Amino acid sequence: MTVDGSYHHGNLRAALLERAEAVLTASGAEGLSLRGLARDLGVSHAAPSRHFRDRQALLDALAVSGFTTLNARLRSAAAGGTDETDERVGTDETAGVAGAAGAYGAAGPVGARLAELGRAYVDFAVGHTALLDLMFTVKHADDSSAELRELGHESLLIVARLMEAGQRTGAVRPGDPVQLAQVAFSTVHGLATLAVASLLDDTPLSEATELALEILLAGLRPGR
Repeated sequence: MTVDGSYHHGNLRAALLERAEAVLTASGAEGLSLRGLARDLGVSHAAPSRHFRDRQALLDALAVSGFTTLNARLRSAAAGGTDETDERVGTDETAGVAGAAGAYGAAGPVGARLAELGRAYVDFAVGHTALLDLMFTVKHADDSSAELRELGHESLLIVARLMEAGQRTGAVRPGDPVQLAQVAFSTVHGLATLAVASLLDDTPLSEATELALEILLAGLRPGR
């Protein structure tokens, strides 16, 4: 079997994405090229074009793959560590959040699952820093695809659905669940950014994460 043949039937696409993230992490997006990936994998220069028409298509696919992985981790955390069916959100965002909230309402304390969501995001953000930067950059580009925008927004809605479930049980304060989710994301994303920039000084990331989540959850509880 030739080297090209060893990646037949879809294996080459996965190998290209895996190698692309490694290059992205080591050299940044400017270091990515289809020819370079083909060379690294030992396939012909034309082989990657069977899966990605150009470099931008590769970057888009890498971002889609990143959001898909992140959302799966967030969804598992929100469901208490079990798999949940992906609920698609229609044009009415509030209805989409409320309609899916029931799926998150019976898998353990909401506070514990919100904490798991936070840990999952920090782990992903710190472990895949370059990929996360690319994901947000590509998502916010003027010509980003509908699929990518939907996947990016789904990350927020996964958290918003759990906020809604918590409101139903009295565990989370009243308010727009999407806005509450945005505040939660700002907390963990900010923490991850500080960690990546080595700005936590001597505080271990795990300790900082638990403290940030403790403060966040205290603020989300209904007032007494």
